[in-house]
Amino acid sequence: MARSGGVVSFFPAPDGAPDPDDFLARVLDGWGSAMTARGLGGGHIKTSRSVVLQLCDSCGKFPWEWSPGDVDEWLNHLRGVRGLAHSTVRRYQGAIEGFCDYATSPAYDWSEHSARLFGQVFGQVVTEFNRVRHVQGNETRPEKRPFTLRELQQLFDLADLEFERVLESGRKGALSVLRDAAAFKIAYAWGLRVNEVRHLQVVDFSPNARAPYFGDYGNLHVRFGKSKAGRAFKPRNVLTVFEWSAEVVDDWIHLGLPRYGEPLTDLFPTGTGGIVAGKKLWARLDVYLDELGFPPGLDFHSLRRAYATNLLTVYGFDLKFVQFQLGHEHAATTSIYTLPAADFQVSELARVHAATLKQSGATKARLNRRLRLPPLPPPRPKPKPNRGRS
Repeated sequence: MARSGGVVSFFPAPDGAPDPDDFLARVLDGWGSAMTARGLGGGHIKTSRSVVLQLCDSCGKFPWEWSPGDVDEWLNHLRGVRGLAHSTVRRYQGAIEGFCDYATSPAYDWSEHSARLFGQVFGQVVTEFNRVRHVQGNETRPEKRPFTLRELQQLFDLADLEFERVLESGRKGALSVLRDAAAFKIAYAWGLRVNEVRHLQVVDFSPNARAPYFGDYGNLHVRFGKSKAGRAFKPRNVLTVFEWSAEVVDDWIHLGLPRYGEPLTDLFPTGTGGIVAGKKLWARLDVYLDELGFPPGLDFHSLRRAYATNLLTVYGFDLKFVQFQLGHEHAATTSIYTLPAADFQVSELARVHAATLKQSGATKARLNRRLRLPPLPPPRPKPKPNRGRS
């Protein structure tokens, strides 16, 4: 390949035949450069490239040989065999569609080069007939659910008990058990994702002048909030709402964290100097869930679901406040997390009915006072029938 005046020219390999693997690599490099120019992150670019290569391996064809039928079979394999979630399949399909849009764009000469080298051109293989549509706001699997308050208490009690069991047994890893217990409690107390928790630092906590009773932990600055399509992380501030959560953070920072050494920067470090991996937290939580024998549908993200649900339905916070706490752009997204507790509908119905009856009685009393209605006369006695006369 040679470049002359900005035009890419391909030459055949020494044996006289073009190299399709080299050509595909150069197309992927160009696509990666285009995504970098759009401001997309390296992780997103790497994942998108791997999706294209996965489809190539699945159908045994290069992208300029793809057909919509190849995508159909691949999607069926992803859903039926690998069991990927609907949202994951949609992201994979979006990567394929974006790659085909780039390769077929008239702004680039990739189709012209592929026609000259291989006799085939790129085409868009994701059409309206096989596109996975985003037709609803909640694509979470139906079995996923939040923790109940009782389950949360049992989980936190078991996490504390595990630390004592490890200490008494003399096994290694007591500090990591204590660290993970604090991570679980902080994840619930501020409604955090696993990646947000693991990247927390000590300096992310600060006082809240409107809530001085939380001390130095009235506000949490989340720097690694969920990003959009490979964009930069979206930061947000989360206000502290539970008094016990400030005590958890203070105990961990002053009693547990110093055992990792100085200086204290990351809130959840490892013995090797890094930060705790998200897979480690998930694995530890899975062990606790198995021991407790909870019904299925719980995972690390269930802590965040429980936070949103309890703020709205148990503690009575406004939906807008919960939306800001979670960092959602739209309130409709927040409503996905705010599933009512088991007894919330019954208690809410009783509350509304009681308020309605009370209001109804007060309204009737005010109406009677305004009209000055006289009291109703006592009912007249009915005449007794005369049975002795003919």
